[in-house]
Amino acid sequence: MKIRHILLTLTAMVALSACAQTQFSALEQQQISIEDPTLFEKSDAFTIDFASGRDKDYSFPLPVGKAKLMSDYNVEIETTHGDAVKAMFAGVVRLSRHSATYGNVIVIRHGNGLETVYSNNAQNLVKSGERVKAGQTIAIVGSENSRTFCRFSMMVNGSRINPSIIVSLESHRLRPQLVLFQKTANWKVNVSILKEPVVEKPESVQWWSFPLPGAKVISPYGKRGGRRHTGVDLKTVNRDNILAAFDGEVVFSGGFSGYGNLIRIRHENGLETYYSHNSKNLVKVGDQVKAGDIIALTGQTGRATTPHLHFETRVGGQPVNPATYFDLQTYNIRLESFNKKRDGYVIKR
Repeated sequence: MKIRHILLTLTAMVALSACAQTQFSALEQQQISIEDPTLFEKSDAFTIDFASGRDKDYSFPLPVGKAKLMSDYNVEIETTHGDAVKAMFAGVVRLSRHSATYGNVIVIRHGNGLETVYSNNAQNLVKSGERVKAGQTIAIVGSENSRTFCRFSMMVNGSRINPSIIVSLESHRLRPQLVLFQKTANWKVNVSILKEPVVEKPESVQWWSFPLPGAKVISPYGKRGGRRHTGVDLKTVNRDNILAAFDGEVVFSGGFSGYGNLIRIRHENGLETYYSHNSKNLVKVGDQVKAGDIIALTGQTGRATTPHLHFETRVGGQPVNPATYFDLQTYNIRLESFNKKRDGYVIKR
């Protein structure tokens, strides 16, 4: 069947919503990889437009974890003990049980045609037939051989697919593209991208770097508990790499009050950036750094209740919201906040 005919005969796109089905056969509740009897009833293919969903329609299983793709299309997402495992999309729990191979495992069938698998859980918090929302806590992450991680995979019709086609394992964000899922003669599923997004890249990307790519803001800039929060807190695991935001000179590196281990870098673009609560500073006063250089490791020094990076941007010694210069959701630079000069970029004042 031609792709054009497939697209004309199918619904324009499959919505990211929960399945109507809440009852599953005994095999569906016991077997992780199993064909979906309703998925290809009307056609041998379907599409999902991952560019059309809202933010609340999606969650990475462990938003602050570090993900690694394995050879079998499983993803191991490392995090800290006691972290909560989240449902990627809305759907219905098809399977929630203990497996001799995968430990406590959960399979969720989603209204968009996908199934997601979460295993190596210390505890499952949902049961078969239960509806869940995207971002809902479904399990507590487990440990194995002194490592704490969730083993995650994606399936279509019982066939495991490469999840990095759907989601960036570095940024944890969905790839905004139109994807075709087509059944083959042996009930396997081919995955192909029909329409990739048009990405407008900055004229140059070497002059800046987000200090902690993929990290989630857990405390924004502004008032916090009656006090002024002069930066943003970015959650990550302990001893993650902290990157210099721009080229510059290190003007402070050491312990400083509630900041714990602090690094201050002065940049020629008019900014000074602060990086604090570090477990270890890797640069000293007077060092010249380039954007993207590793300058420290994340930690919990100073006044901090969890490992994170406190990041500040200052102009003339006064704090300015880092969201003025960086998109904290996409980790991109805001070019509209800078003026292009012959020898680089400077902030707009």
